[in-house]
Amino acid sequence: MGLGCRASRGFTLIEMMIVVAIVGILAAVAYPSYQEHVKASRRAEAQSALMGLAAAMERHFTANNTYKGAGPSGGDTGAPSIYYDQVPDGGGTAYYNLTIANASDSAFVVQATPVNAQAGDGFLDINNQGIRRWDRDDDGSIGTGETSWKK
Repeated sequence: MGLGCRASRGFTLIEMMIVVAIVGILAAVAYPSYQEHVKASRRAEAQSALMGLAAAMERHFTANNTYKGAGPSGGDTGAPSIYYDQVPDGGGTAYYNLTIANASDSAFVVQATPVNAQAGDGFLDINNQGIRRWDRDDDGSIGTGETSWKK
């Protein structure tokens, strides 16, 4: 081998730094999108659980001719005794707590309240008429334009 014929044996430090910088930029762009996708997936699971709780409330009504008494110890509000009370069901870290917000002889409202990593996403609810609402701005009340679970 002569002086002008140097064999290439790997990457230079500059080439490696450029690759690391590109990977870092891609990760910085992708991570927030991933986080939003995870939140949306958890919200969809809570919506499904609320639909299940609403169906359990309807079964309770069919058996008792009232929506009352489906809460803890036969009460009217609080954690449901006729359905599971957190999402996901079966253990693990809860992302939503399910509650009966209101129950009367002829109407109910069930609610999913975000907790832990999902906190700040705003509560979801559904009533006996099937009206679904989401507190998108997380101010504790349903405002204009917040009458649907869709984003």
